Amino acid sequence: MSLHPIDHATTRPDHPAVIMAGSGQTITFAQMDQAANRFAQLLRARGLRCDDAFAVLLENRIEYFTLIWGSQRAGTMLVPVSTRLTAPEIAYILRDSGARLLITSTAFAHVMGQLRSELPDLPVLVMDGDGEEDFARALAAHAPLPIADPRAGMVMLYSSGTTGRPKGIRPAAPADPDPQANVPLMGMAVMGAGMPADGSMVYLSPAPLYHAAPIGWCSTVHRLGGTIVMMEKFDPEAALQAIEKYRVTDSQWVPTHFVRMLRLDDEARTRYDLSSHKRAIHAAAPCPVPIKRAMIEWWGPILIEYYAGSEGIGMTMIGSADWLAHPGSVGRAIFGKLHICGPGDEELPAGEDGLVYFENAVLPTYHNDPVKTAEALHPEGWMTLGDIGHLDADGFLYLTDRKSHMIISGGVNIYPQEIENLLISHAKVMDAAVIGAPDPDLGEQVVAVVQPADMAEAGPALEEELRAFLLPQLARIKIPRLFDFRSALPREANGKLYKRELRDEYAARAQDAAGETIPSAAQ
Repeated sequence: MSLHPIDHATTRPDHPAVIMAGSGQTITFAQMDQAANRFAQLLRARGLRCDDAFAVLLENRIEYFTLIWGSQRAGTMLVPVSTRLTAPEIAYILRDSGARLLITSTAFAHVMGQLRSELPDLPVLVMDGDGEEDFARALAAHAPLPIADPRAGMVMLYSSGTTGRPKGIRPAAPADPDPQANVPLMGMAVMGAGMPADGSMVYLSPAPLYHAAPIGWCSTVHRLGGTIVMMEKFDPEAALQAIEKYRVTDSQWVPTHFVRMLRLDDEARTRYDLSSHKRAIHAAAPCPVPIKRAMIEWWGPILIEYYAGSEGIGMTMIGSADWLAHPGSVGRAIFGKLHICGPGDEELPAGEDGLVYFENAVLPTYHNDPVKTAEALHPEGWMTLGDIGHLDADGFLYLTDRKSHMIISGGVNIYPQEIENLLISHAKVMDAAVIGAPDPDLGEQVVAVVQPADMAEAGPALEEELRAFLLPQLARIKIPRLFDFRSALPREANGKLYKRELRDEYAARAQDAAGETIPSAAQ
């Protein structure tokens, strides 16, 4: 039996495909199908053929799915653009991807002037716009009929640029070009996570749709006939309210969502009926053990964690029962084969930390960057996402940190994730980032940038409290030498922390202190 929105539009035309959590705006499978057909026709009319790219710069809104499913019929390359980026960063992605069309909304008028100046020949369609560029008007000009040459499309995601210029992750071509062919994530959703394939799923998506996990899992939910409840923007109490209101069965989170919900007062946490909630999937970063224990105690053993990346080279997964027996693990491989390798590319035994590779028959490339592609490959042809970790005797993977985040202080390798996980478990901490800052004696010193739960408590007394909290749990060299309190950290809504911004800031401070000239960003 085929599972695809095209099928559901025929068999269950009036079933809700998407509901906006805040406004209640709804689109049915039949309406989404017609809009997707119109958009595929629009792409063809504007000269976009199979493998041609178009970019999407949009807030979370219901029309995003028109673009996703229209592209999936037109065989085009959809390039989601982070709404957090500046105009020059967006322009770089538009040029690098070869985008032949940009679809945006009036919410991004503040960057469009500069984008039009830098890319004067790029066609633009604007949601809520007017005139010839109005997206709704352009869409309505096309018939809601299938195009003559349908083919499965692809999504090219760009890395967050945490260690330099963002890189496009160009996926391998679909094994089956039929738009209605099954995709690997469907099997992982049903067989791995236990998601229902009978159309009964109601799935809460609290994160921006331009990220890999939301766009991938939401597309899978639609293939399985489920309803997506999409939050316009994450708010901890509004998320709980949405679970109750829409009788949510499944959801997707990142650890920062959990922290913010756990920091709600008891009255808010117990106000809502969460009994419909059967599966809470989370990823993006390993969840600190105390945070995950607290979530399991609150929600029950419904948490399912996975480790994967935008590259789509492999996936591990772990349910609550296995996690309680292997606390801190991100699970065993359910897609791809794991290898842990040392600095000489040798495979390491259980218990030893090394670079985590996935062995897979189908691998992506980094768009326009053969050097980065080569750097991610092992001589055996395996690929890494850049994470350090180890396997235990039972084959469960534990992640230590990103290789690029490692601090070398006094010749000792320090992984910030261990320190961050402890800090975030403190009741007075809302968020934390640990980085290495230049130090004339040690090479790098450990710096903790902390967002307090109450900014009024920021200061020497809280610093001493946190230092005393860490001392019994960490080697002295890992204790931050400096605590920097801030009202917010540069974190994406999908949980990814822009550590590069913090490292660059501290590097600039060190250069200032040394009386050196700081090169401009353009240099």
